[in-house]
Amino acid sequence: MLYDSPIFRLMGDRSLLVELGDEISPSVNQSVQELFVALDLHKCDGVKELVPSYRSLLVIYDPFLISTLDLERKIYDLYQGLNHSQLPVPRTIEIPVVYGGNRGPDLARVAQYHRLTPQEVMDFHTRPTYRVYMIGFTPGYPYLGEVPTAIATPRRETPRISVPRGSVGIAQKQTGIYSVDSPGGWQIIGWTPVNLFDPQGQPPSLLMMGDRVRFQAITAEEASQWQQ
Repeated sequence: MLYDSPIFRLMGDRSLLVELGDEISPSVNQSVQELFVALDLHKCDGVKELVPSYRSLLVIYDPFLISTLDLERKIYDLYQGLNHSQLPVPRTIEIPVVYGGNRGPDLARVAQYHRLTPQEVMDFHTRPTYRVYMIGFTPGYPYLGEVPTAIATPRRETPRISVPRGSVGIAQKQTGIYSVDSPGGWQIIGWTPVNLFDPQGQPPSLLMMGDRVRFQAITAEEASQWQQ
């Protein structure tokens, strides 16, 4: 549910968490994105950084430049006048994926969990157009939703110490792409040759909040050609 008014929660002495809803949904996430854009455009004195997520926005600020009360009032006023037209037109980006094998070691496990074939899992995973709900965990890591219920799978009981960059995973109704080598507990069903994070890029992250993603199954040979 989307709240009529934001709920403010202090997070230490210089961070304010602004909650806009109590569920993961496109409407709540769009409101988070709208508030993020509105605050960014207004360049509020004292606001140092904005960190949007599924249903909330973390506002990091300098308490010597703006009081918590004044910041809450500013955010409340902006929230009441949120304008969808300020949002950028969402991009739809196609991500090629090699499913299964060494690149997708959990594909068979996910299929067995749902009494499906690996091909059926692939078909379900490539069917939706996913929304980029947020970027986080590691630089450039996109949280995408929602995975079809037919293949929604819990995280692994024991996380891996290292998951290769480009790995495509499932956790409940989320899917995501590991942007760098890192530990992780998602069910890895495939791998993409696409580089999601370039620290020298402008911007460094390939995907942005609000973008749309479609997955396309490719072969290992096609992935090798894609990288050339």
